[in-house]
Amino acid sequence: VQLQASGGGSVQPGSSLTLSCAVSGFELDEYAYGWFRQTPEKEHEGVSCISPSEDITYVLDSVKGRFTISRDNDNKTVYLKMTSLKPDDTAVYSCAAGVLCTTGGFRAVAGYWGQGTLVTVSS
Repeated sequence: VQLQASGGGSVQPGSSLTLSCAVSGFELDEYAYGWFRQTPEKEHEGVSCISPSEDITYVLDSVKGRFTISRDNDNKTVYLKMTSLKPDDTAVYSCAAGVLCTTGGFRAVAGYWGQGTLVTVSS
């Protein structure tokens, strides 16, 4: 089981980025997926999750309306589209499989993690 996150970069405020989490070793629709982020100053923070059937999603309040999670089962990839990026969004973003995803939040359960991808938002 492997998850490969990519798509991070250094951008200016107001810009957009789309993070990708490529999955191998199992079928994408076996699990719910989540994106987390972490900075040295903040705790590990759950940003967004999506259920196996895509009927449940959660988005952190501070990114609601700006970030969108999606999944492509055929390409075995989970995406996090980020728009109107702010300096506070600067963090290392990681994807996880086997999360418990509800409309009120989510947490990692199965322990499948990809390596992080750094997003830096600054002018």
